[in-house]
Amino acid sequence: MALSSERPVNLDLTTFRFPITAIASILHRVAGVILFFGSFILMALLGMSLENEAGFADTLVLLENGFVSFVVWGVLAALAYHFVAGVKHLFMDMGYGETLESGRLFAKVSIAVASLLIVSAAVWVW
Repeated sequence: MALSSERPVNLDLTTFRFPITAIASILHRVAGVILFFGSFILMALLGMSLENEAGFADTLVLLENGFVSFVVWGVLAALAYHFVAGVKHLFMDMGYGETLESGRLFAKVSIAVASLLIVSAAVWVW
């Protein structure tokens, strides 16, 4: 059984051009993973802030740290994108955006709306 000479020899992922719908789908999955792990960090901060008055003050000091602010912004950014993409999926479940062209449009709109929310979250955090 001989292999076809037209098969790719090296699958270098950096040479692929993914369609916008694939990028939107991958970002939705990545945002979900970030939310899963980020929720533990946010719960730890919440728990620390609710322990007592000193814990609340310590949490405020922690949130002034640039790295912690970046992590909180990252979780908020993931939440924003995951929420917008989830709403897009709800519309698709209702029968809208199921064609190839409208799927592309929905993906572009969801990325644009999420980008606005992510920038707004950055302004709010910093």
